Amino acid sequence: MTDLPNLDPRCVDLPDTDRLAVTRTFTHEPRILLLYGSTRERSYSRLLTQEAARLLRHFGADARIFDPSGLPLPDDAPAEHPKVQELRELMQWSEGQVWCSPERHGAMTAVFKAQIDWVPLALGAVRPTQGKTLAVMQVSGGSQSFNAVNQLRVLGRWMRMFTIPNQSSVPKAYLEFDDDGRMKPSPYYDRVVDVMEELIKFTLLLRERADYLVDRYSERKESAEALSRRVNQRTI
Repeated sequence: MTDLPNLDPRCVDLPDTDRLAVTRTFTHEPRILLLYGSTRERSYSRLLTQEAARLLRHFGADARIFDPSGLPLPDDAPAEHPKVQELRELMQWSEGQVWCSPERHGAMTAVFKAQIDWVPLALGAVRPTQGKTLAVMQVSGGSQSFNAVNQLRVLGRWMRMFTIPNQSSVPKAYLEFDDDGRMKPSPYYDRVVDVMEELIKFTLLLRERADYLVDRYSERKESAEALSRRVNQRTI
């Protein structure tokens, strides 16, 4: 007997700690994709992203940065466009990501959002972002704000990613980088170190368990119903 009459018992999978154990060990470096949201010649979101990539490589990651220059507006070019294909391939390749946007008019930039808008929820049978870890950062020209990182968190949730608790917001970014584009020593730099360290830890923890952690009852039910319709149809 059950008091859950709307529950499909065929598709229920009771959470099991044993299934959280690692059954296969990845030996390759954590694969981290970094995106930034400005194409300016001296882009502080790019400089912060490059600093983050250096830290990630120091922590043992394979870190790759996507350059948004030349990426067309969403739906303004075919999906076969070389920059779109490059972005989608990196999305599928990655196990974790770093998103960094300037705050413009109290929000993430169009340059950043366009990159995410080129990524469909599914590529064939593969969801290109589901189950991946995510760290969010922003730069501001004025006082410290968290509007962009808050929006990035909402976006990461929509893309079904594990967004880590820590984040970085760098105010008056023009004061935080030297003439060579390197970030100066400061509490803001220390926070970036914290965020990248945390991202690597979460990526190592979750990447071998992501398939189980994002396995959903509703999707199992949908798949079971589709299979039932297919095998029970009278004509093909």
